[in-house]
Amino acid sequence: MPESGGYEAVGMILDLYVITDSLIAGGLTHEEIALRAVAGGADVIQLRDKQAGGAALLATARAIRGITSVSGVLFIVNDRLDIALAAGADGVHLGQEDLPVREARRIAPQGLIIGASVGTVEEALSAVSGGADYIALSPTFDTSSKGDAGPGKGLDTLMRIRSAVGVPVIAIGGIGPENLAEVLDAGADGVAVISAVVGEQDIIAATARLKRIIRERKRFLAENRG
Repeated sequence: MPESGGYEAVGMILDLYVITDSLIAGGLTHEEIALRAVAGGADVIQLRDKQAGGAALLATARAIRGITSVSGVLFIVNDRLDIALAAGADGVHLGQEDLPVREARRIAPQGLIIGASVGTVEEALSAVSGGADYIALSPTFDTSSKGDAGPGKGLDTLMRIRSAVGVPVIAIGGIGPENLAEVLDAGADGVAVISAVVGEQDIIAATARLKRIIRERKRFLAENRG
């Protein structure tokens, strides 16, 4: 069984994982989104652009790598292992239709973080056995931010996945201030968001608000555990 990339060794914190989207951000560049989300307290920035060509995507990835290197925030590239490696990103996030996790782990250098989107317990177990460092239930709730996401899987699925795997589990899809606490209560180690941050007029304030909710809820859960 392939081993994961060692998220504990790299201090992987996934509390608030912000995914860039220039269209939802009203034309802001990925770099501008990253700068503002980092300023607001994001723990992870994921570059997601389904339309950009390889050269343009690499240039953007290198610019964001510069931003996150200074701040100590993790930088993940969506889908493209080649771009992640060329830009010196911390990791890559793979969907069910992308390069299989097992193959990515086989060719990735030691320590590269590999995340995987899953929709079922079976997919989660497969991703972890292939070497995923974390998994994301996608979508957790219905969302319009990812047109190909399908219907929300719900908190019951999130809880079952959390019980089945030993790596961090994040929730993505339809998450905002109004339901963030219940997602954490269901066992999510963190949340990934697009619209709840990128779609807001003040990205810094929106990021800071979510980060505050996460910290307060995790503190509450820790104090009341058991």
